Amino acid sequence: MYKKAEGFKTRFRLFSIPLVIILSLGSCQSRQTNWNPVESTINEIQDALISGEISCRDLVSIYLQRIETYDKPNGINAITVINNQALVKADRLDRLLASGDSLPDLFCIPIIVKDNFDTHDMVTTGGSVILRDSYPPDDAFMVRKLRDAGAIIVAKSNMAEWAFSPRETVSSSFGRTANAYDINFVPAGSSGGTASAVAANFAAAGMGSDTGNSIRGPSSHLALFGIRSTLGLTSREGIIPLIFDRDVAGPMTRSVEDGVKLFNVVAGYDPNDRLSVSGVREIDYRESLNLDGLRDKRIGVFSPLVYQDNADPQISQLFFEALDDMRSGGALIVDSVVIEDFDVLTDEINSCGSFRYDLKQYLETLNKPPLLDVSLVLQSGQFAEESRDALEFFTKFPLDVSPDEREEPCVTWPNNLLRNQLLENTVKALDENNLDALVYPSWSNPPAHIDKADEEYLGDNSQILVPAAGLPAMTIPMGFWQDKLPVGIQVVGRPYSEAVLIEISYGYEQLTKHRRAPDGFPPLRSR
Repeated sequence: MYKKAEGFKTRFRLFSIPLVIILSLGSCQSRQTNWNPVESTINEIQDALISGEISCRDLVSIYLQRIETYDKPNGINAITVINNQALVKADRLDRLLASGDSLPDLFCIPIIVKDNFDTHDMVTTGGSVILRDSYPPDDAFMVRKLRDAGAIIVAKSNMAEWAFSPRETVSSSFGRTANAYDINFVPAGSSGGTASAVAANFAAAGMGSDTGNSIRGPSSHLALFGIRSTLGLTSREGIIPLIFDRDVAGPMTRSVEDGVKLFNVVAGYDPNDRLSVSGVREIDYRESLNLDGLRDKRIGVFSPLVYQDNADPQISQLFFEALDDMRSGGALIVDSVVIEDFDVLTDEINSCGSFRYDLKQYLETLNKPPLLDVSLVLQSGQFAEESRDALEFFTKFPLDVSPDEREEPCVTWPNNLLRNQLLENTVKALDENNLDALVYPSWSNPPAHIDKADEEYLGDNSQILVPAAGLPAMTIPMGFWQDKLPVGIQVVGRPYSEAVLIEISYGYEQLTKHRRAPDGFPPLRSR
């Protein structure tokens, strides 16, 4: 049970504008169409738009109707707020389409973004009831890039409060999100809302953030492709932070190609992100969508995250079958890769626990922040009970002193010697074995039951290696546990090797095509 402020329920209804009202907005009326959005790709959507099979208004209306029909009625609770300007923006794009002018890369692609991305036209709560009235003054860097490319942000998605939990997705602002494949299980955290929404085809694609697990974990649990880029390649400006020197944001999509199309738009240098690195992105990541992407790749099995005593046997078997599939695609699999001092470094590397300090930097960007110190949230009692332990932990650290300047400094990225050593040792292992990438299960165990998120939290491999070393990683569907709950395989590479990881991911996806939609979300009849 989560705690709410007095009168909160009544006040927050202001943001839950009925979709039947939203669907009536705009200058054009939606027309009947039999176009099927389920599992439709960006290419298929844009082909239908250009051919005249659907209009942009048709498209957005269909996704809004799916949210209205399936999200809360089916017990998912993935969507927090709807963009009441979505159809107005769709009408503008229809006029652009009719004009014959050139169209931007993500023309009329409906996208859902996690509730920690700043959006000037929708509240951004970060999963906290404290920010229930917070309209940021502008868009996050990635949201601006998506909108500039023609995408329509149709809705925001629920998240674990303050992005604290990798286990589950529970916020004090909007409640609990369930796994779209079976609502008796968690979607993981903290981007579980984006994961379940995209899996259930509530939009064409989604965006999440990942401090230790939160793109790759939910993507694995919902049969999605998720990208955590090299730390520094993508901007976090305008995204509510958890641990700034570990946070990364990126796409969560039903196909590798769609994820790469979003990534190609949002990746790049941002001077407003102090960890952003210039001159490191590829010119066009879409060029790595190579059907033969596995051919001649040397892929190492990272043993510590594969041969685990508590790993689920069925998931281990799916992983070994994935290795066989990669071999059939032309890859050479190198077993039992070792990273020097991996266990020692993993034990010694600690997070700097900078949330209290980092959050204040974000709150100061708001026009009228409700508070500047998250410790006041703890005192107020306005938080989900699931967040209590994390709030108590993070509020022990200084508010106005950066981790590097504490009495006992915690050196942040990229100057942390232990993290740099882990990175160096990982690259050394890749070099010595002449490897293009490492692989292991994204989770070694199935999703927890939704009422046992803590007790059954097991096998979260995304927390290990990648966030501390700042490495790029991608997760791709590799099958279904008990033929019902999705399982993902993770691919990890050298810094800024996203193009290589895309080749491997796309080659594997196209060879196996494990992705399938969850039951219970069929196409809707035309209204």
